[in-house]
Formats: sequence, structure tokens, C-alpha cells
Amino acid sequence: MTKHYVLAAGGTGGHMVPAAALATELTRRGHHVALVSDARGVRFPGLFDGIQTHVLPAGRFAGGPLGYAKALREMWRGRAMARQLYRDARPAAVIGFGGYPAMPALLAAFAAGIPTAVHEQNAVLGRVNRLVARRVDAIATSYDRTERLPDKLAGKTHLVGNPVREAVLALRARPYPLLEEDSIFRVLVTGGSQGASILSKVVPAGLAMLPPAFRRRLQVTHQARIEDIDAARALYAEHQIAADLATYLPDMPEQLAWAHVVIGRAGASTIAELTAAGRPAILVPLATATDDHQTANAREMTAIGGARTIPQSRFTAVELAKQMQKLGLDPVALENAAGRARSIGRPDAVSDLADLVESLDAPPARLPVPRRQQKAAFA
Repeated sequence: MTKHYVLAAGGTGGHMVPAAALATELTRRGHHVALVSDARGVRFPGLFDGIQTHVLPAGRFAGGPLGYAKALREMWRGRAMARQLYRDARPAAVIGFGGYPAMPALLAAFAAGIPTAVHEQNAVLGRVNRLVARRVDAIATSYDRTERLPDKLAGKTHLVGNPVREAVLALRARPYPLLEEDSIFRVLVTGGSQGASILSKVVPAGLAMLPPAFRRRLQVTHQARIEDIDAARALYAEHQIAADLATYLPDMPEQLAWAHVVIGRAGASTIAELTAAGRPAILVPLATATDDHQTANAREMTAIGGARTIPQSRFTAVELAKQMQKLGLDPVALENAAGRARSIGRPDAVSDLADLVESLDAPPARLPVPRRQQKAAFA
């Protein structure tokens, strides 16, 4: 039975990638899907091609009393616009993925009596999801343990995992790249848009401290911020480390496929992709992450032996060189670490999440109104 679903997500990649994965799966199952986000979210390249998108105002609660008042006004305006959208094409359910832009869509769904669910990508329940957790019909989580999630909500909590791109999921069918004692050792370095600068400073210096025989084997692919890339490139060249640097890696799944070890942050999407593909990592949780959620994200993978975690306060060239030698000088141990990382991957995350969404009790949805009418309703 064809239904209409609304997905509401904040405009960052951590929210948008799993929302896009669910949109693809629900569309494949014959449903209609619309996205509600902010201006950043609807402009994400390639994620929501062919999906109806709507921008709702959603204030961010910051800036003291005046900022809070403005945020509430924007949130209420966004709620009114979402209610109009739901009147035009009643959704079977509204699914939130966190971020402030999800809030007005969920508030409107509560008021209209539409079933709701939220998906939490991190190991700490995010602020918006905490605010609505008691009112939604279902909570989908990505980790066995999710901090800030009340025990009394366990009855409507479902562990599904964090959906990843199909190109990354396909890596589960490919073996860990062959590694012999004298063969090329490929390192992938990625820090995302936040906090990547420290990686560009510490990683070249740390790799330069490795024994010469190990250092000569390295082939580094490093994603760096534009303001850091020239300095990082110079450091690699100074120590004769083969390195390719770029501000954006369009072929990230293929880079991940060939990597023997990944050095990066512990964002939810990063952990999901590492465990889906089965790649060992050295993780440096972002110290300024809200509620220190990246440290929580890294715990499961580290505890099982698929990663080593270095707190940012101890992330120095010396510490990185020490951890790289422990990982890289024993090919058997490194391949075992890859297997441990893979063992906690959740390849059925998007399918399980779609099953949960379809199970929400709601009447069949009417077909969505034409886009031109929706634009008129939002004018």
C-alpha cells in the first residue's frame, strides 16, 4: 500500500545521510517521500535528487533571552507551515533525524495526530530528540547503549543501526586489502568539516616519526581544509612520505576500500562506515562535540578491538606514532582488528529502519499534491 512519509532532518551530513538512505529505501518500496530541512539541507548535492523538499524556519536556541525568543517565533512559524503541508497531503508518519529543523515538523505532527518516530545517529541522544522522545511513537537507535535515553522509554526503543551509503555497504563483500610486511601501507585521513585542522598538523608529524622502513611504505590520502592543505603537503614532502591531499574526496567509498587504517574523528557516519566496511581506525573524538558524543561513539568499536581512541588532549605526534606502530607492524593483528570492526557493523540498518517506519499505525496517505501547489501553500 503506497503511503506518504515526511523525513525531517537538520542540515548537516550526520543527519542528512541516514535520512537520504531511508528516502531511497522507502521510494524503492513504492512510497512517496518528502524532505523537510533548512536551506543547507535541501542543497546537499546528490542526496535527495527527485525527492520533494521543503524549507521550514527553525530557530537555534542560542544568544540569550532575545535569541531564545526569536528561535521560538521561528519554530512556531515553521510548525504552522508544516501543518499546512500535512493538510495538503496527510503523511502516514513523520520521521525526525535530529537537528533544530526537525523540531517544527515533529511539533506539527503531534498537533495533527500523525504517527512519529526519531532516529538517533549518535551514542548520546541529541538535544532535539531528547525534547521529543516522550511524545514520539518510536525511537530508533544506532548503538546498544544510548546515553541520555531514559530507561522508561525502552518499550518503544529499537536498535537498528545508522544507515550508510550503498557504495560503502558494498565494501562488506570485498576482502580487507592484502597487507604483507614489505608492501604498500595505505592510510586514509579524514576529519570532516569540523576539527580537521589538528589532524593536518599532527598526522604528518606523527607519521614522520615512524621507523624509516615503515615510513617508506606509506601511501597517505588526506582530506584537509583548504586553509591547511599547503602546510600539510609541505610536511609530508619534507619527510618524503607519499601523500595525496584534497579538500574533498568524491570517491570516498573507494578510498575506504583500499585503506589499511583510517585516522579520523568519531562522528556517527564515520563509525557507521568503518564498521560497515570493516576498517580499523585511530579515532580522535572532537573535543567540542555536543555532550562529548564522539567519545561515546568510539567506545563500542574501541572496546571490541576494532579501533584505538586517542583523546584530543593527548593527540600528539609521539602518541600517534606509538599507536601506528602497534597497529601497522603486525599485519595479522591489523587484519584481526578489521574483522572486529566489521563484526559490529549493522548492514541491515536502512532496511530495519524502513520496516519500523512502515509499522507505524496510520491510515493510507493521499498522493502528494503537485509541487507547484506546495510552493503556493508555502508562499
